[in-house]
Amino acid sequence: MSPIKKLEGQTQDAGSALLTVESVALSFGGFRALDGASLSFPSGQITGIVGPNGAGKSSLLNVLAGTLAADSGEVLYDGQRINGWAMHRRAQQGLIRTFQLARELSSLTVLENLLLAVPDQTGESILGALFRRASVRRMEAASIRQASALLRRVGLESLADAPADALSGGQKKLLELCRVLMLRPRMVLLDEPAAGVNPVRVAEISHFILQLKAEGVSFVIVEHNMEMIATLCDSVYVMAEGKVLAHGSYRAVSTDPRVIEAYLGSEA
Repeated sequence: MSPIKKLEGQTQDAGSALLTVESVALSFGGFRALDGASLSFPSGQITGIVGPNGAGKSSLLNVLAGTLAADSGEVLYDGQRINGWAMHRRAQQGLIRTFQLARELSSLTVLENLLLAVPDQTGESILGALFRRASVRRMEAASIRQASALLRRVGLESLADAPADALSGGQKKLLELCRVLMLRPRMVLLDEPAAGVNPVRVAEISHFILQLKAEGVSFVIVEHNMEMIATLCDSVYVMAEGKVLAHGSYRAVSTDPRVIEAYLGSEA
């Protein structure tokens, strides 16, 4: 595979990168899932990652999120090397991921799923629960207001007291995104937000993501739904065989012959 091809329409400014991976490699036994991949994700933008099955997209997202540790290479967030940081530590700094299969807690209500995500709650400590009850009540009230406002934004307010497992697949994706927002993220790593979701709900999710971008949240999206990628992304990376094949605007990468070959084969 030849080195990364720079395409017309590329919008990235390397100086504005919030998250960067440099020459990252990852192997599972004899299989090389990532093979010296280098990508940069600007602040304030939505960056897509696409590619055929086995291209290394999920492995890369796991390395970015801290779910997997790279064998070599650098992961930089806001200019700081975060290799070795656990997933929760990255989340505390505003780098948070979602999952392809929404992971709601089915025994809790929709509202409780959001409240569970609130960090550093005073009532979680024994001293706080015993001696700072007024502070605990104020924090709980503020968290409920925040969660309720998010549910209103995505049209789930009427289901706040319903069990989370009663939601549809698309509603669960919106719930998971709201849960991430309770942590006030700077960059969200989205793992196939359109998977298993009907087109109407995909449009709702896309609209919400664009609203959040306008409010300053940055996104990295791994997705097979090319219409969603075309609608949302400022720029797109195409991966194949663990490497970056191309990077540029959706229009540029979607018409590149090498990208077409990677998806459809040389006969295409």
